[in-house]
Amino acid sequence: MTITFITGANKGLGRETARRLIECGHTVLVGARQREQGEEAAAALGARYVPIDVTDDESVAAAAANVAAHEGLIDVLINNAGVHGPVGDPSDLTAADALSVLDVNVIGVVRTTTAFLPLLRLSDAPAIVNVSSGMGSLALTHDPGRPESHVVAPLYTASKAALTMLTTQYAKGLKGIRVNAADPGYTATDLNGHSGPQTVTEGTDAIVALATEEPGAGSGRFISRHGELAWS
Repeated sequence: MTITFITGANKGLGRETARRLIECGHTVLVGARQREQGEEAAAALGARYVPIDVTDDESVAAAAANVAAHEGLIDVLINNAGVHGPVGDPSDLTAADALSVLDVNVIGVVRTTTAFLPLLRLSDAPAIVNVSSGMGSLALTHDPGRPESHVVAPLYTASKAALTMLTTQYAKGLKGIRVNAADPGYTATDLNGHSGPQTVTEGTDAIVALATEEPGAGSGRFISRHGELAWS
């Protein structure tokens, strides 16, 4: 039985990923900051709720301790929690704006990964899936034929570019653990006011694929629902 921990799993991509992985036979742990929403999602899905605020060291440590006490290990960590930040003219961006986005989208991944590594290392086939975005790709955001090129979201794009690079470094440095990044694509979620053309199920295709692939599938990859993307 594969045990999977997902951050930000109370709604959107995280919740749909949880639902699909449960259908695949995974034991899923729904990580969420807001207890009421997390408990509701877990109850509806048939999962277990674990409180976690990825911006808080003590909360992340407590979540890892919770899982250690109940499950003893995890096989897959999905770093899904994310925020969008300001959109449009960047003239009024502040340091506080930047810190709030990076604290969730990048530093939160570092906090969570570090805390859960001891549990992952107890698995026979550990894997980490970082939910990044094509919005962090230089190539896609400069291609006028791609929707990523028509959005100005300075902090979100910068954070996802950083997360993609962080994934490559983890993949190189964490021996014996598959570490890959998923690009959900432009999906209708709360993060974009449900403006994306993809369904939430389509948006989780890459995440689910990385979470369910065979142990020898490889590390350091960036995957969309249409296949592997170049790191650019």
